[in-house]
Amino acid sequence: ENSGIVQGSFLKRQRVSRNDGTGFIGPEDLRCGIQITLFGRTYHITGCDSFTRWYYREIGVEIGENEEVQEDAWQKSYKLRKLIDRGALPPSRFSVEQKTIGQFQMGAPPVSKKLTQFLLNDRRVLRFKGYWDDHTKYGARLYFNIHYYLADNTMEFNEAHCRNSGRYPAPVFFKRGPLRKHNVAHCVPAMLTDESCVYLPEDLRVGDSIDVWGRKVVLFDCDAFTQKFYKEYLDLDQRQNRLDVSEKPVTHLKLTPPPHNGVGKEEDSLISTQMINVKAPKVDLEKLMVYTGEVLRFEAKMANGLAEDEMRVLVIAYYPHDDEVAVFEIPVRNSGHWTGKFADKRRMKNPATGKNFKLSDLVVGTTVTIAGQPLHIIRADERCLRFLEARPREFPYADPVACCRKLAALKGEPEMQDPEGIDPDRLKELAVHLGLDIVDHELVTVLRKFGEMDEEGNLRIYGPAVLKVGGA
Repeated sequence: ENSGIVQGSFLKRQRVSRNDGTGFIGPEDLRCGIQITLFGRTYHITGCDSFTRWYYREIGVEIGENEEVQEDAWQKSYKLRKLIDRGALPPSRFSVEQKTIGQFQMGAPPVSKKLTQFLLNDRRVLRFKGYWDDHTKYGARLYFNIHYYLADNTMEFNEAHCRNSGRYPAPVFFKRGPLRKHNVAHCVPAMLTDESCVYLPEDLRVGDSIDVWGRKVVLFDCDAFTQKFYKEYLDLDQRQNRLDVSEKPVTHLKLTPPPHNGVGKEEDSLISTQMINVKAPKVDLEKLMVYTGEVLRFEAKMANGLAEDEMRVLVIAYYPHDDEVAVFEIPVRNSGHWTGKFADKRRMKNPATGKNFKLSDLVVGTTVTIAGQPLHIIRADERCLRFLEARPREFPYADPVACCRKLAALKGEPEMQDPEGIDPDRLKELAVHLGLDIVDHELVTVLRKFGEMDEEGNLRIYGPAVLKVGGA
């Protein structure tokens, strides 16, 4: 139609000779998808009707499948005009608006989709949580509270700052309005834009990302109402794809204090590295109130192997209210050594543990190093022994029951059943022979609890009582 080309029959009904002159064209020369030349004009066969296909099937010839006919712009527009004439296409937006205006002019109230959406979904807001990783030079991760208003399909982004974040307290990141998937800059202001590219509820899924003016915002959680909305209307479980965005706790590296140079007390020197205005170190007021005036004394001898030091006797004084230690030397006639203060009262390091001396480090029968000299503790005074025995949980070597349980392994020794008792030194030999790790302080504890005096005035340990208490 209006093509400007002569139309009608190109070839009248007649027999047509083949190009090679071998005869006339017959059914065996025609197939779908091949090219054929008739009187110098070449045609491409794209398909056939149902009768032709049936005929070729009857004679046993494969005719081929129909091919899609290419259409040009005129054919497409021609078909579209025919569809519009038959009323097969929906009316345009302009025609619908004109129809609505006409009904309004006739007195009928107009029906607005936006008004209906507002009346059905007013105050219904979907709430998501998201974050955006700012990869600029001084950027960081920003968290958002995202609101989607079902009343008018608009969105709002508010920044969720943590406490003391240092950011400006203005929460609005994107004010309420329609958010488009792809932003387009118009050359003329107030140009109409396509409303189909606006984010809708079905486009927001937890675990996916959305584009907010060139920024990739990841949705990682939603509230209970949003979860219920998607479950009822879209049959979608939003909580299933929640992301864990919790950050790992920051580990702060702390510099170790410099070693003590030996001048003054260590705690006084240490506090000067922690603050500019130096204050006195804090003390344990409870220990100060309870143990002030309490002094625990241990008698010791030098164990350096020198003959001139064998007769020297020293007293190790422990002050439990501040955990300080002092050593004094007892005068011995013709010893040749100055008596008096051997080590000042202060907190001392135990070379064996690398920590300050504790009361549990001072045990009868052990050797400690103070002021570079090994001191072997041989006994403790009565006040010290009672102090230790009153606290059996802290000092198990001063607990008679614990010591008896350790010695219960000697129940097979006949000497332990002797009603006259056993010598403490012999008891130690039996324990060492059996492989028991026992110290002199434990023997002193057992002797104080189960000791008896024999006819010769020697102290002996009553073995049956020890085995009975030890559960043997």
